Amino acid sequence: MKIVHYINQFYAGYGGEEKADLKPEKRDGAVGPGMALSAAIGGIGTVVGTVVCGDSYFNENIDAVAPEVLEMISSFAPDIVVVGPAFNAGRYGMACGAVAKAVDEKLGIPVVGGLYEENPGLDIYKRHGYFVSTGNSAATMRKAIPDMAAIVKKIIAGEEITEGFYEKGLRKNYFAKTRGSKRAVEMLLKKIAGDDFVTEYPMPVFDRVAPGPTIKDMTTARIALVSSGGPVPKGNPDRIESSSASKYGKYSLTGISDFTPDNGETAHGGYDPVYANQDLDRVLPVDVLKEMVANGEIGSLHDYWYSTVGNGTSVANSKKFATAIAQELLGDNVSCVILTST
Repeated sequence: MKIVHYINQFYAGYGGEEKADLKPEKRDGAVGPGMALSAAIGGIGTVVGTVVCGDSYFNENIDAVAPEVLEMISSFAPDIVVVGPAFNAGRYGMACGAVAKAVDEKLGIPVVGGLYEENPGLDIYKRHGYFVSTGNSAATMRKAIPDMAAIVKKIIAGEEITEGFYEKGLRKNYFAKTRGSKRAVEMLLKKIAGDDFVTEYPMPVFDRVAPGPTIKDMTTARIALVSSGGPVPKGNPDRIESSSASKYGKYSLTGISDFTPDNGETAHGGYDPVYANQDLDRVLPVDVLKEMVANGEIGSLHDYWYSTVGNGTSVANSKKFATAIAQELLGDNVSCVILTST
C-alpha cells in the first residue's frame, strides 16, 4: 500500500513562523514525523511521498493551494493519505483538514490524521478522515504516531474501523428494536432514578461566565480596549496571523486620537478589510472614547490596546491570550474592558 504524507514547513525542517510562507513542494519518501510513521506501520505500507506547505501560505491562499497540493498528492498514486498530526496548531490543523477534504471528495481514498480536541480544523473537517485524538502539543508525538499508524494498518488489512478516532458526525439510518418515544421514556426514568444512561444526541458543553459587578460611576472608570477583530498598527508589526492566531499584540495609544489609513489596519482574514483599513475606529472606537474622556463622561482610556483574531483561533489559545491580557489589565487598575469583534 502506498501512503502519502502531508506536513507543514516546521516538520519538514525548514523552520517556524519565518518559513510559514513556504509554497507547496513534494519530496520522495518519508520526511520528519513520516519516518516514525513508516516505522510504526512496518512493512505492510510504504510512505512513497511527502507534500509540504507553509501554514500561512496555505491558509491565505487556500482556494488556489488546495488543488495544487491535491495534484502533488495524486502524482504519487497513493492508496492512503496521512495528514499531520497537527495537535493544537490552528493553521496547521485547518490545512490538514482542507487537504483531507480535497482527498476525500476528489480522490475518494482514506485519510488519517491527528488533532487536539480543540483544534478549529476538527469540527470543520472531521467527517473527511479518521482523525485520532492527540495532546495539545508535539510533546505527545510518541503517542500520536502509533495511534495514527494503528488506523492505517486497519485500513490496509481491510478491517472495519469502529473506534480510535473522533466520530465523523455522519448520520446513518437504521431500524431500532424499540420506537423513539419508548427509548426516550426509558432514558428519562434512568435519569430520575440516578442510573447510568447514554443519550442518543449529546449536546455541546459551553462555559458559563458570571458577569462582573456593575460600574457605579463611569466618570472615574478606567476603560481598556481589547479586540478579536485584528486591529493593528499600520504594517502589522507583530505579524498577527490572519487566521488561527498563535499570538496577540499589545499596542500604545499614545498620540492616537483618531485612526487613519496611515496609522492602522486590520490583520483579520475572515471579513472584508476595506472599511476597517479606511478607518480602524470602526473596529476599535478610539476616537469616540477619547472624546468621552475629554467630556468627562469616562475617567480615562487605558494607554494600550490588545489585539488578535478570532478567525479559526483555537479555544485553548484564546484562553491563554485572555489570561495573560486580564492579568495585565488588573495590574494596571483597569475598571472594565470593551471587547470588540468584527
